[in-house]
Amino acid sequence: MSRVVVFDETGAPEVLRIIDEPVGDPGIDEVRIKVEAIGINRLDQMVRAGMSPRPIRMPHARLGVEATGTIDALGAEVEGWAIGDAVVVTAVPDMDINGTYAEHIVLPADRVIARPAGLDATSAAALWVAYSTAYGALVEKVAMRPGHHVLITAASSSVGLAAIQIANQIGAVPLAVTRHAAKRDILLATGAAAVIVTDHDDVVEATHRHTAGAGADIVLDSVMGPGLAQLADAAKPFSGTLVTVGWLDPRPAPFPASPITMIRYMSFEHTLDPVAVRRIAAFLTAGIRTGALHPTIDSVFTLDDIVAAHHHLEQGHQVGKIVVTI
Repeated sequence: MSRVVVFDETGAPEVLRIIDEPVGDPGIDEVRIKVEAIGINRLDQMVRAGMSPRPIRMPHARLGVEATGTIDALGAEVEGWAIGDAVVVTAVPDMDINGTYAEHIVLPADRVIARPAGLDATSAAALWVAYSTAYGALVEKVAMRPGHHVLITAASSSVGLAAIQIANQIGAVPLAVTRHAAKRDILLATGAAAVIVTDHDDVVEATHRHTAGAGADIVLDSVMGPGLAQLADAAKPFSGTLVTVGWLDPRPAPFPASPITMIRYMSFEHTLDPVAVRRIAAFLTAGIRTGALHPTIDSVFTLDDIVAAHHHLEQGHQVGKIVVTI
């Protein structure tokens, strides 16, 4: 049997419960993974709370799009993998049915990559969603280049911290935006060229000050909400790009009047494309090997403490990734 987190109704973290289910066998082109650790994402919270961007199947819905572990069973036609291989999950588009909050998961073999050498399970669980989202938006979608000034909102989130590191790996200049001055030091230590604290800084003025008046080449926004129009004013007129990758603020976002390019980025655009996944994996593996990329862990819980992990996520004070070990 395998322990699995499920919920029968949406609501507070207490709707989550752990049950025992039979361990499934992989199909012909599938692998079964013995999960070692999972990453907790804001999307998990939204689905659990009833704010899913798409309908979910209930009761007995599952959660989770991120995990790492070892292969413990192979489908009949799977090639290139062996039992015992350490892997990272790259996409679970149907989390309510096959979510990763479990001791075992079965996935198509093309939905995993090799775990980068040197990463333990906790760090590997914090890698894929944050870094593939930041890489996909900045490199694949908006073609970030060396020398670009990149304004990054929610910079202490796992995606924000990944974006800072990836910008530095490319040779761009990351400008971090945070609400709290207490997070300044860790953002600078992560590699931010400057930190803009919205509690007492004007984002537009500060961005222009740090870019010699030009404005940001790229704005990477995980927040949305009413502040979106102001962020657009921080970008370079005409040549600047604002790319949104999240919606931490559920309030309506006004359409900016600034003459810039706006892009709504969804990571499945690339994580469901095997060719793009290979590019992302190569980039991340190289960054891990050289030390340019290093996942930031906020806290670690056990599967038995999944409710506490979700409460911690809802408080919104974390810096980096919340990880649950199995």
